[in-house]
Amino acid sequence: MTSHDKPTSDTDRITRTDPQEAEAKAVTEAALFEAFGGVRGMVETVVPGLLFVTIFTINKDLHVSAIAALVVSLVLVAVRLVLKDTVKHAFSGVFGVAFGVVFAMMTGNAKDFYLPGMLYTLGLAVAYLVTTLAGVPLIGLILGPVFKENLSWRTRNPGRKKAYAKASYAWGLILLAKCAILFPLYWWADTTQLGWVLVALKIPPFLLAVYLTWVFLAKAPPPIDVFAEMEAEEQAEKARKAQARAAAEAGASTRSQDF
Repeated sequence: MTSHDKPTSDTDRITRTDPQEAEAKAVTEAALFEAFGGVRGMVETVVPGLLFVTIFTINKDLHVSAIAALVVSLVLVAVRLVLKDTVKHAFSGVFGVAFGVVFAMMTGNAKDFYLPGMLYTLGLAVAYLVTTLAGVPLIGLILGPVFKENLSWRTRNPGRKKAYAKASYAWGLILLAKCAILFPLYWWADTTQLGWVLVALKIPPFLLAVYLTWVFLAKAPPPIDVFAEMEAEEQAEKARKAQARAAAEAGASTRSQDF
C-alpha cells in the first residue's frame, strides 16, 4: 500500500459512514421527539405551573390559582382529544397538577402545590441511577419500544447498552442537580420565588438531558429491530410451510401417476 492509498481509503470510509451516521442521528432525533412529546409536550408541562404562579403572584389566592392550573390542564387534554392526537403527555400533566392541587388544598400551603412534582423528580433521578447501576438503564426501557428494539440491547447490542447507561446517568445527575436547587427553596423561599424558579428550571434541564441522550445514541450502534425480525421469521415459516405443502402435493401427484 502506498502513502497515497491510505488517505483515499479513509476518505472512502468516511464517505460510506457519513450517510449512515446522518440517518442514525435523524432516526434518534425523531424517536426522542416522539418519546418526550416534542415542543407541544414541553408547553403542556410548563403552562399549568406558569398559570398557577402567575395568578398566585397577583392575588395570593391558593384556590383560584390551583383551580385555574387544573382547568388549563384539562383543556390541553381536551384539545388533544379533539385533534385525535396522543394524550399520554397531556394526561401525565393533568395527574401531576391534580396531585399538586389536592396536596396544597389539604395542607393549606401554596408551596405544596409543587411538592408532589418535586418528589417525583427526585424519585425519577434515583430510578435513573439505580437502574443503570443494576445493568438495566431506565432510558433504555423507555426508548427500547420506540426504536422497536425492546430489550435486545441488553444482551445483543452492548454498544447501545453503554449509550443507554451514559444517557441514564446524565438524566439522573441533571435531575439531582435540579432537586438540589428546588428543595432548599421549598424550605427557605416563599411560594412565588419557588414557583418562578421552578418554571425557569422546567425546560433547560430537560433539553440538556435530551440533547445528551441524542449525542450518546447517535454515536451508538443502530438498534436491532426485533419486530422486523419476528415478521421475517413469520414470513420464513410461512414459506417453509408452503414449500412443504408443495412438496407433499408433488409427491402425491407423482404417486398417482405411478398407479
